[in-house]
Amino acid sequence: MLLVPCPYCGPRPEVEFRCGGEAHIVRPADPDALDDAAWAEYLFARTSPKGVHAERWLHAHGCGRWFNALRNTVSDAFITTYEMGQPRPDIAGDR
Repeated sequence: MLLVPCPYCGPRPEVEFRCGGEAHIVRPADPDALDDAAWAEYLFARTSPKGVHAERWLHAHGCGRWFNALRNTVSDAFITTYEMGQPRPDIAGDR
């Protein structure tokens, strides 16, 4: 079983968590100024890299808190986790 390192609770089994998609998506400053195509791009277009990817995770069956994680999509290994609001850690060779 995969252990997910919750930054609040420590390593816990993967069944306690839910992935919330890509992290660090910035909301448009003036959403009313966007046309339908630009709004759809904001809502639905996401990167899907092979390798290190920043994601949002919810510890649904634990502390109930959201956090960010850098995870390698090839190996499924978590590189690091960090609290919401913190900048993405600069890990050598991850971009």
